[in-house]
Amino acid sequence: AGLGAGFVLAAGAAGASLAAARWAGVHLPHGRVERVFEATNRANCGVATWHPTEPRVVFILGPEAPTADWSYGISRRRGAIVDLARPGEAWALDAMNYAPPFMPGALRGGSHVHVFSTDGERVSFTYDDQLVGGQEPGGNNPSTGQRNIGVAMAAMPVRVKRTHPRNHDGEWFSVLASRTVAQPLPGSNEIGRAAEEAWIGRDGYVRADGTRQRRALAFQGTVTTRDGRRHAEMFVADLPDDLTVAGDGPLEGTLTELPAPPRGVRQRRLTFTDDRRYPGVAESPRHWLRSAPDGGRIACLMRDDAGRAQFWLVAPGSGELRQLTSYPWSVASTFTWSPDGKWLAHVLDNSVTITDTRTGRGRRLTARTPAAGAPHRSACVFSPDGRKIAFLRRVNTAGVSHIQIHTVTLTTGVAGTFALRGGGGRGS
Repeated sequence: AGLGAGFVLAAGAAGASLAAARWAGVHLPHGRVERVFEATNRANCGVATWHPTEPRVVFILGPEAPTADWSYGISRRRGAIVDLARPGEAWALDAMNYAPPFMPGALRGGSHVHVFSTDGERVSFTYDDQLVGGQEPGGNNPSTGQRNIGVAMAAMPVRVKRTHPRNHDGEWFSVLASRTVAQPLPGSNEIGRAAEEAWIGRDGYVRADGTRQRRALAFQGTVTTRDGRRHAEMFVADLPDDLTVAGDGPLEGTLTELPAPPRGVRQRRLTFTDDRRYPGVAESPRHWLRSAPDGGRIACLMRDDAGRAQFWLVAPGSGELRQLTSYPWSVASTFTWSPDGKWLAHVLDNSVTITDTRTGRGRRLTARTPAAGAPHRSACVFSPDGRKIAFLRRVNTAGVSHIQIHTVTLTTGVAGTFALRGGGGRGS
């Protein structure tokens, strides 16, 4: 769910499909539901994100009229945008170009989890190529797992030739912002997979030399240790203002090589945790890196020496890493920052909880519940004014269990901390 100004977005399931077939908006506080978009021709949709300032939503759209050799999968999906002033009408974010001639600004695979930059001029996403490290016909598993991070730039339509029945035009210019290799050199900073990215700050971050990097993404990159083990570390991709200029390879890629990042993209490793008892970013719960609004800190989950997932913060300029929390339980969900940067919202010990980003202490916002009705591992999302948090929870109605949207309101007493084994607050 994404949380806009007084409006929550949610997907409605369609049987046992891989994604949802319908998006709906739920108005707060009365809960009125309005249809936003409904996929047609047996396509599916999912994972929507709000535009930061406009009533627009970007989401995943699967292939229409799927066939045995072209079904929904990681390299066969795309981004689409709906303007809430014209619900039901979607336009393609990224152009797809599955056969040569390849066009700069078009992709050859699937984009996933699209997120607007704070100015709305860029969209980041994860990307799986259909031609290199992608899927075999009819398959749903990547041959190499060589996922990457992509970026689409606004107001630059891309038109492609119809050399493949699934080629289509897009309204934004799309490129890859990460560089992966099929077989990373053990002990190096090469990565085999890039995923779970985040825009850094409202206006980037301050470099170690005091200058500002205006646009940058943090992401999880999978490295290989000297003894052959693999884990994810935190990386940064500094982005130039112009993404249309080729660097050391073609933006559009070739039949045997992935698209190359634009000139001026700089990828660097932020964390070096190979020697820790539990190295790298925690795999469970699955989560996306998230940046403080001022860009000074990036939050992730790493395991402590007891194996519990705790919050850690890293400075994107210097790479300074520190453990923020020492809870007796693992943080149990994806998380978001409050608009003022003071709190992280998440699930802990079967409660919606906020953690103070300065002290690492927390406060329960909902009472602890049995596991069957506990808040879901999906993100706890702050509203734009920082006063509400939306989250998901299973509810049993007439013997049937469904995941439903809930909200909890922060009160004036939120600055306090909770006793680690104490009770909770009120939720709705």
